[in-house]
Amino acid sequence: MKRRSFLRGLAVSGALPGTLASLPFPASPGLVSAAQSSGVVPVDELPALEGELTLYLGRGEGGLYENVLAAIEERNPGFTLNIRRGPTAALANAIVAEAGAGVGRADVFWAVDSGAIGLINEAGLARELPDDLIRQLRPAFRYPRWAPVTGRIRALPFNTDQLTAERIPRDIMSLPGSGLAIGWAPAYASFQSFVTAMRLLEGDRATADWLRGINESAISYAGELGVVMAVERGEAQIGFANHYYTLRLKSGMPEARVAMAFTRGDAGCLVNASGVLALGDGELPINFIRYLLTREVQTYLANEAYEIPLVAGVAPPPGLPDLASISPPEIDLTRLADLRPTLNLMREAGVL
Repeated sequence: MKRRSFLRGLAVSGALPGTLASLPFPASPGLVSAAQSSGVVPVDELPALEGELTLYLGRGEGGLYENVLAAIEERNPGFTLNIRRGPTAALANAIVAEAGAGVGRADVFWAVDSGAIGLINEAGLARELPDDLIRQLRPAFRYPRWAPVTGRIRALPFNTDQLTAERIPRDIMSLPGSGLAIGWAPAYASFQSFVTAMRLLEGDRATADWLRGINESAISYAGELGVVMAVERGEAQIGFANHYYTLRLKSGMPEARVAMAFTRGDAGCLVNASGVLALGDGELPINFIRYLLTREVQTYLANEAYEIPLVAGVAPPPGLPDLASISPPEIDLTRLADLRPTLNLMREAGVL
């Protein structure tokens, strides 16, 4: 779903200049009933947005989140969206500092990872969300004060010329000493959230030993797309990366020599999420969040960003195994907020 067709899907007939057509989902009793029963709501069931709203937006996803915001603004001509962009962690810290100074400026915070959401929740700044909004989400992703928007799974991309899935351990703790050539990006935020989950699940000592073991032979890259590309080239046999980097590479290179394996029940297959929370008063912040959970937005992010829709009733991105076949650990994602012990541990282990 490219940007033009996505904007067309969110546009109101006659409300915008040019060739933007009417919504592709006309309201009908049958459609509305089916949508509500599955959790997903079409955009034409939402109230119009009116007024001005300030959004703090964590950087990420190559402008695709920006496309979503542009589409929402075009659909709602009486709505003005002011956006402050920056690294997710820096914006979370700014929100806490501004609230402490009595000058809270953000009405909504859209973070690219749940750790930053946890920081805001710990400060008691997020509003409770209405029950009907929470019920749209898959049961494992229902939280009272924030709404996960899309998910991503930690995966093990591997070179299909050098390895088969059967040779890859299903226990993340078994990878040190496996003899495999491993690529990683330890300075990358998603990797650090993964290490935080490992600390919570396995303990600090086991995590430090794991980091030292991997670090003995791993090749470091600046980011996880670089890890996946290195695996495809054969520089590394296997790597650590969010699932969507492999899917995006293969979408442009169907012949790419890379596939994904998943561990079971540990931090190696952690499902993390981007998320949104309401800070400002009134109905406008809540109704804005509703737009991010619509069928149109969720489908767009699945098809273009290869992220996992967390609203029930929306298909996952092409190429991703059924979520029912993956066994992520049970963990409250907001517990990933405190990165300081993780960074200290990684430094002590000689990784950073």
